[in-house]
Amino acid sequence: MSGDGTTAEDDPLQTAVWRLRSRACWVDAAALLTPATPQPALQRASLLVERCLYTEAGWEDAEDALRTAEALAHTDDERGAAACERGYLAYAATLFQVRDRADEARAALGRAAALIAPGAPGRPLLDLRRGLIAENLTRSPQAARAAYRRAHAGATAHADPLLLSATWRHLAGLALREGELTEARHGFAESLRIREELGYLVGTAPALVSLADTETEPEASRLREEARRLFRLLGGVPTWLSDRLSPPEADAATA
Repeated sequence: MSGDGTTAEDDPLQTAVWRLRSRACWVDAAALLTPATPQPALQRASLLVERCLYTEAGWEDAEDALRTAEALAHTDDERGAAACERGYLAYAATLFQVRDRADEARAALGRAAALIAPGAPGRPLLDLRRGLIAENLTRSPQAARAAYRRAHAGATAHADPLLLSATWRHLAGLALREGELTEARHGFAESLRIREELGYLVGTAPALVSLADTETEPEASRLREEARRLFRLLGGVPTWLSDRLSPPEADAATA
């Protein structure tokens, strides 16, 4: 989860990849990358893993891309990044009940933690994903909050706005569960603001729905209707959002 391709100074290839990714066209974005060296192979795998989180499909494509990235990784950072993606894919498969891979997810992220240095650019993303496992698989909100806060600080230090939008979102989700409505509203609003500024359309509808959960009428209904519009525009992606939109009170796991 990075903001690559969102500024005028970026490489034209990365700009094209970002635009496709942000519009839920992960396969098209991945097709632009030639997985002959570690970095494009890892980025391609990351795109296809993200597709699984938003569509609950494409598992074999993600596995194939990930095996390629793992085979090409040579440095600790590269191996750690590949392990981080491996853990995230296993987490997604467990979350959506495709197959219970919780032990694999924990082991892979533990391996990534041993390879990625605490101050490295890839560490905040790893912290976020360890928080997701703590929150949604281990059911340990305290451990999740600590991991999200580390990820939040790292995303700020490394100027990664898309990751920052995710840490705001998940910290706000924990606050909402604990009844801290003002804190939750602020976090969800910050997450939405960043995603709108980046043009990250596929992540905007979930942000709108989450913010709606903290608002009163008529603002809550306005936000949900905007989310429905984006959801239809993107062809029903993310799939897990459908239950949040109809009926509005239904709950669903978030990626």
